Amino acid sequence: MKKLICILLSCLFCFTFFAGCNKKDKEWEKQVAEYRQNKMTTYQKENEETLDYEVDIAFLGDSLTDMYDVKKYYPNYVVSNRGIGGDTTYDLENRLQVSLFDLKPKVATLLIGANNMEKMFENYERIIVSIKENAPNTKLVILSLTAMGGKHWGQLKELAAYNNVKIKMLAEKYNLPYVDLYSSLINYDTMEICEEYTTDGGHLTEKGYEVITNAITPVIENQLNNWKLN
Repeated sequence: MKKLICILLSCLFCFTFFAGCNKKDKEWEKQVAEYRQNKMTTYQKENEETLDYEVDIAFLGDSLTDMYDVKKYYPNYVVSNRGIGGDTTYDLENRLQVSLFDLKPKVATLLIGANNMEKMFENYERIIVSIKENAPNTKLVILSLTAMGGKHWGQLKELAAYNNVKIKMLAEKYNLPYVDLYSSLINYDTMEICEEYTTDGGHLTEKGYEVITNAITPVIENQLNNWKLN
């Protein structure tokens, strides 16, 4: 079952990447819409059953987050996975109320943009501002795009590196902690993601998730230690 879920999420992620090259399949669009709606319904139910600031960490993002077994990698904390495979920055912005604001976690991580890298900065900063304004007691941690490689995702590796510079600048502008996942995953001989860390050049293996967890954990722990309700 877990393998089937991973395959579905991988397809959702790739669907967005190839949407501009292939004719959209109506049945597939319906399945994607149903998947997203089921996710949102689950989030709404979880929000209703969760007390304010009961969740230590909420993880926002696309399939890289959706496939991240956060309960396994953060066993000492109350965590919530709010990733949806295939999401763009626009999709995430449109679901912030349910995915984050109604949940009221102590800390939130933001990993988004791989599905619309050429246009992600049209609203990336707006996402940050919205979170700061609507969730002022939630400490936001900005995560870089991951390293990429392979036949398809490798075409975006240079853009990912360039966009990470802009992401870091935005984190600095709003005085937010920034975690460089890209450098942790890259093979500097090939300038692509290390083969043992990826399944297809874009998604991560278990080893890949271990690597990013090691990079993210100390930053999250620091934010949790500094967290307090205003």
